[in-house]
Amino acid sequence: MPQRFKSLVDYFGQDPSSMKQAGIAYATDQIIDLFANGVTNVHVYSMNKPDVAKAIKDNLSDIIGKDFNR
Repeated sequence: MPQRFKSLVDYFGQDPSSMKQAGIAYATDQIIDLFANGVTNVHVYSMNKPDVAKAIKDNLSDIIGKDFNR
């Protein structure tokens, strides 16, 4: 498990609402990094929590579907 993720769990893990928000931010950041490094498609497993998938998608609304002509 990446140290950054462990740190998020250690810091926010006792507060479900904060952990959810931190997890959404972490996933968003990972996807941005993937796109910036040439990945063109991702699949989000939100464990039957569609609100999480929607929040991630909303965070990426200006990025998804763009062609940055690398």
